[in-house]
Amino acid sequence: MERDIYDEDQDAFRDVVKEFVARYATNEKREQWDADGEIDRPTMLAAGEAGLIGLSVPEELGGAGMLQDYRFRAVVTEETIRAGAGSLAGALGIQDDLAVPYLAHFGTPEQQQKWLPRMATGEVLGALAMTEPGAGSDLRGARTTAKKVDGGYLVNGAKTFISSGKTADLVVTFVKTGEGDKANDFSLILLENGMAGFDHGKKLNKMGFHGHDTAELSFDDVFVPDENLIGGEAGHGFVQLMRNLPLERLSVGVAAAAASQAALEWTLEYTTSREAFGQPIVDFQNTRFRLADVATTVDVLWAYIDRAMLLYKEARLTPEEAAKVKFWSTEREWEILDTCVQLHGGYGYITEYPIARAFLDARVHRIYAGTNEIMREIVARQVTGRR
Repeated sequence: MERDIYDEDQDAFRDVVKEFVARYATNEKREQWDADGEIDRPTMLAAGEAGLIGLSVPEELGGAGMLQDYRFRAVVTEETIRAGAGSLAGALGIQDDLAVPYLAHFGTPEQQQKWLPRMATGEVLGALAMTEPGAGSDLRGARTTAKKVDGGYLVNGAKTFISSGKTADLVVTFVKTGEGDKANDFSLILLENGMAGFDHGKKLNKMGFHGHDTAELSFDDVFVPDENLIGGEAGHGFVQLMRNLPLERLSVGVAAAAASQAALEWTLEYTTSREAFGQPIVDFQNTRFRLADVATTVDVLWAYIDRAMLLYKEARLTPEEAAKVKFWSTEREWEILDTCVQLHGGYGYITEYPIARAFLDARVHRIYAGTNEIMREIVARQVTGRR
């Protein structure tokens, strides 16, 4: 089914992304990223130079000014995943969907002037630190503290499963600035690489996204100046997170749809060229029927995701709708990738093939940005009116 969400501006931008991917997401580069466990700095700087990051940064600060229009970001995700570069898609997404928006939406003018131009170029890489060893989807359970002292805050605690946590220069960190667990007891604060007592910790070995680093962070009496408190006033962190979570969950939905589309394309190519019992695999009825199911599901998935992108552009994507998008799209993605791996036979189990890497990458989509169980709870509360 033909999609009609994109106009000539996104079509022209897609050509730019394709050119970038062809140059920087080669097999050799992907293998190096996997070996290193991270995307190299020159690639991120090149992405900034090509305009692939900083899309939500205001134009006067060096970005594209697309704070509410997610279509350009979707093009980046589609083309990087289609090229089998899921780790690159993840790194670009962390920068533009998780780090930049908190400054673009809530930062003081001084914070925006200081950080956003360099984030748009890729000179400064960002991350978002919410999850803790003892607190995941339950943000009110966070125990990392920021105690007010003269001129700033002393931060103590730990975060885990932080995407881009090892390579980040700037970490938007969810901290407890109050004594209780009410919304106004939490804040967002910027921790900078090199601050005394800030340890990026070790890289975590993951099932998927091998080329995109994930780390544990620890904070031992890290002094953070007042000017690094996002928005300049304590007690707004929980509300700020809630406002940005629809974007984060939309981004996961787009990635799920992009991976599903790519899996279909890879599987069509494989089943057409691979033969069994004297005929192409695609000519067996079972293969054709399963591909028909996948193709139809991908069409429905895109129709849903495209609608969500338009709602976000109009500032009408609610937390509940975003939760639906996140859990439904990632459940469908998992089913599609499982089917496509099966249709690849033994080759689907070999990570040299993009379908195998995509399968491994997809598993986390049902976990991060809020587990799908939590997403269902959010939707259920809206549907039933009960807590």
